[in-house]
Amino acid sequence: MSLHRLFQLSSLLRSAVSLTLRRNIGISAVVFNKAKDLDPIQKLFLDKIRDYSSKSQTSGGVVDAGPEFQKNMSEEVAKLQRLYGGGDLNKFPDFKFSEAKFDEVAK
Repeated sequence: MSLHRLFQLSSLLRSAVSLTLRRNIGISAVVFNKAKDLDPIQKLFLDKIRDYSSKSQTSGGVVDAGPEFQKNMSEEVAKLQRLYGGGDLNKFPDFKFSEAKFDEVAK
């Protein structure tokens, strides 16, 4: 009986130690990855995203958009305005709902 009890306790102790080690290794891996330099591919990717972000902020829109893009964009906007009755396509529409009036039903 005591041998069986000993195996149960060792099993519990082993699972607790295993869980603790997995948690500590997981946390230390995150800290270690933040501390070391980025992978060269990740660094290149982040540099390109930051570069595009700064270019789009300075241009105020799409980066490297030429006159052909602007022409196509204006044609598409005109087409949408014809299809949907004009208005400002950059503004969210205002919805106004009124209460519906129903006739009373006689019993």
